[in-house]
Amino acid sequence: MRDSLMMKDLIRNKAKRILTPVALIVICAGCAGIMPPRDPYTLNVHMGAEPGTLNPITATDAYSHAINLRIYETLVDRDYDTLQVKPQLAERWEITPDKRQFRFYLKKGVLWSDGAEFTAEDVVYSYNRIMDPKVSSAQLKVYYIDIKRCRKIGKYAVEFTYSRPYYLALIFCGGMPIVPKHIFDDGTDFNTHKNNRFPIGTGPYRFDRWETGKSIVLVRNELYRGKKPEIRRVVYKIIGEGSVALQMLKKGEIDLMGVRDIEWVRQTNSKKFTDNFYKLKYYMPTFSYIGWNSQRPFFSDRRVRLAMTHLINRKEILDKLLFGLGKIVTGPFYFFGKSYNQKLKPWPYDPARARQLLREAGWIDRDGDGVLDRDGKKFAFTFTISSGSKFAERLVSILKEDFAKAGIEMDITRFEWAVFLDKIQSRNFDATSLGWSDPDFQDDPYQIWHSSQIQGGSNYIGFSNAEADRIIEAARKEFDEGKRIRMYHRFHEILHEEQPYTFMYTSPALAVVSKRFSNVTVHTRGMNFLEWKVRR
Repeated sequence: MRDSLMMKDLIRNKAKRILTPVALIVICAGCAGIMPPRDPYTLNVHMGAEPGTLNPITATDAYSHAINLRIYETLVDRDYDTLQVKPQLAERWEITPDKRQFRFYLKKGVLWSDGAEFTAEDVVYSYNRIMDPKVSSAQLKVYYIDIKRCRKIGKYAVEFTYSRPYYLALIFCGGMPIVPKHIFDDGTDFNTHKNNRFPIGTGPYRFDRWETGKSIVLVRNELYRGKKPEIRRVVYKIIGEGSVALQMLKKGEIDLMGVRDIEWVRQTNSKKFTDNFYKLKYYMPTFSYIGWNSQRPFFSDRRVRLAMTHLINRKEILDKLLFGLGKIVTGPFYFFGKSYNQKLKPWPYDPARARQLLREAGWIDRDGDGVLDRDGKKFAFTFTISSGSKFAERLVSILKEDFAKAGIEMDITRFEWAVFLDKIQSRNFDATSLGWSDPDFQDDPYQIWHSSQIQGGSNYIGFSNAEADRIIEAARKEFDEGKRIRMYHRFHEILHEEQPYTFMYTSPALAVVSKRFSNVTVHTRGMNFLEWKVRR
């Protein structure tokens, strides 16, 4: 989760949980270049891999969201410090007492970057595309399943009607990604529309160009109704090798990047470096994990999954690979938030207990070849990783050796990020290591953990538990925070007992920013370069 862009601040598509590479944690936007790198009004941002699309409705990865955050807007936003809901494309809203109807009154005179006016038609069209079964938006659909109707009330008003109350309804219907109807409603396939690579939004920046494998460039949107950012051009430089990006940063060719732990500790501490760059460390709602595909016979048994966790020395890995920068977690909620059950302690590194659990599950070395077997099948599985993650490479080498000591064979396959993501989303893997980010500091686990999301949703490892489903469904309707927290603590316990993931770490975002910018502040939601000033 941190080898790349630092996708924590900026990650935000109201599609909630966002899949991040095993070493990615910061989130800020950037710009790519064709402009001279020394141009003071250009912000150059490192991006560790190329996004799959810039359509905010179908995008699922953090790279896409980092860029889309500056191009597209939603009806409401959150304050960067207080997290309170505030107007964005809507000027105000009304909620009925039964909390089932939400009416938004839109700001007038808002323009898309091509000059067309933003209206209620765009909101209704976007909702219909999200819910269209032919559109690849499963990660979003789950948050709108309780909406019975979305309709326009005149040109500048839109109304959402829910079938039942949902405690996050305002932030989800108000934070729904919105695309321009006049661009996408042309009879072509929404999933492959040409403007998925040429977005048109209402935000402070507009899309300029995308050079595949090199950069994505945004320029300031002069039609933007609000205060114009001082940074006029943002260049996202796509560089898969983090060490190369760090050298470019030191030479002034990159202004913002997320660094790896070893770089933070050993390569960015000189006086020369700190004289020229801010070093910013902060936590966001993210966690990394090892996912065991329970649809595969090896990991369908809870005892085997727990055994695998007992075979992983998380404390040693944290100290050795991440230089102690992070905290071992036991569940999916924000480590510093109320929903996280602090009473649960991580399962210990205990190979003896792991072997006992494996024996109980029927895995024994019957033929004396050093590999466990059951029903004539050897315990041999494949661990799939993204080829761009140095952390994942070092992690799997440790795991392979430790699993072998317990009689388990582990092969390793590596794929470029886009192919890797397709493997995960198509459930074509035995085990993998990834991370989730929750940019909105909300705690609805439906998208990742409800059994209905095994097919087509984000429940990639096939977790299914009847009690967990009941809790997830009940918590969505519970407006009493204390009761909802107690529900989530029990849900956390279930995951701790079942171990569908080996929960690894919540790691801090480690951001490095050029001091040629001032007013660089870390907020609750992370950084926001819209407020940065250029030193001249």
